[in-house]
Amino acid sequence: MTTAHDSQSAESFDVIVVGGGPAGSSAATFVAMQGHRVLLLEKEEFPRHQIGESLLPSTVHGICGLLGVTEELENAGFVKKRGGTFRWGSNTEPWSFDFALSEKFAGPTSFAYQVERMKFDKLLLDNARRKGVEVRERCAVRDVVEDDGRVCGVSYEDEDGAEHVTRARFVVDASGHQSRLKAHFGGQRRYSEFFRNIALYGYFEGGRRLPAPNSGNITCVAFDAGWFWYIPLSDTLTSVGAVVRSECADRVRGDREEALAALIADCPLVCDYLSGARRVTDGPYGEIRVRKDYSYLHDAFWRPGMVLVGDAAGFIDPLFSSGVHLATFGALLTARSLNTALRGDLDEAECFAEYEARYRREYQVFHDFLVTFYDVNRDEQQYFSAARDVLRETAPGAEAFVGLVGGGASDDTALTSEAHRDRRKKDLLQQSRQIHAQGQLIQLQAAFGEAVDDSAAGGDGLVVSRDGMHWQRADASTPV
Repeated sequence: MTTAHDSQSAESFDVIVVGGGPAGSSAATFVAMQGHRVLLLEKEEFPRHQIGESLLPSTVHGICGLLGVTEELENAGFVKKRGGTFRWGSNTEPWSFDFALSEKFAGPTSFAYQVERMKFDKLLLDNARRKGVEVRERCAVRDVVEDDGRVCGVSYEDEDGAEHVTRARFVVDASGHQSRLKAHFGGQRRYSEFFRNIALYGYFEGGRRLPAPNSGNITCVAFDAGWFWYIPLSDTLTSVGAVVRSECADRVRGDREEALAALIADCPLVCDYLSGARRVTDGPYGEIRVRKDYSYLHDAFWRPGMVLVGDAAGFIDPLFSSGVHLATFGALLTARSLNTALRGDLDEAECFAEYEARYRREYQVFHDFLVTFYDVNRDEQQYFSAARDVLRETAPGAEAFVGLVGGGASDDTALTSEAHRDRRKKDLLQQSRQIHAQGQLIQLQAAFGEAVDDSAAGGDGLVVSRDGMHWQRADASTPV
């Protein structure tokens, strides 16, 4: 730990973000767009490999729309994902769902993308630069700077090995599951007793595709040792991963090539899809990789001057592709808190308590439903019913299920379709006429359509401001 006394001559920013992945680049951009000075430090040089290629509509049309990269995504050549396909549960035949089944994503927003994370993450980081973020790659953060118990900067080493100390009013740790800075928080990571899985994955050329319109779907297939993901990243490139239960961990030890081949052979559907394919053996996709101990949540998300976001805060499971969704939605919540505290509207404790409460609620919804979904003795109708129970909704059929797995569980209207926002606005206007004392209905930014946020997640009474990038109290008389 570096003390403030050691860094009196250091350069200074409003916010330092550690980590340039989707959580870090999104949070940095949302804060810089409000005119604040933001430094982003990334230890690697982009593009770089990263797991987690399947996005949700809430990320594509919500977060990416707010970031201003919609057109770039459209032009990037990513595979369109209109839903998902499962060979799962008691039904022995594959079954599919479409995002269009949920009003939250109906119409032109009823799709997402399968992305090569090397390209997607670089797209977001380059956008951060354009939006005013000072981005420095190949800069490894070593420690935080503290002053009387408050984090007020970081020390880092640049690509030439030179040491630097930089100060800031706030530090955001978005450095992922291998975060070195999490030790500066109280408490510890709590690893899931349920999701004790190991993922072994590689990339293949020439794998089979589903018939249109489902050719871009992610396919998830349960088998005796766990389940497989099968993600089409282009017309020919496929990400294939086996998620193996802890009691079957011996199956991923030893030679990874042999282990993955044996697991594929034990899953007839995936084996059939790959019957004419070859594994990629060179370049960034040439390595068979392993991820373990990935299901966790940190005890605390913030302390004075510092906040955790993305995988530094928590991760659940790759099923339903919630990782990038939680990272980018958490980035939006974090940015609202930073922007509000920097402007001096509300105390940082109040702001970050709202962030943490909303993030934990979103995390818990996915966690609770995933626990149910891992019961492979049910059929799809029972899974749909379980989604309604977790969300406490009465939506018919698969609608609640699709709303949840599409990233709309929070009902944060920054993430949903225009039709859903219009309906929410009408419902809340009707409620306000009936109750008369509900405070003001808050609109999200005009560029993303009229939207409302009618309730706080925590007990502090904070709602989203009109511009969508700050918090305010629910009873505030003048919207921001």
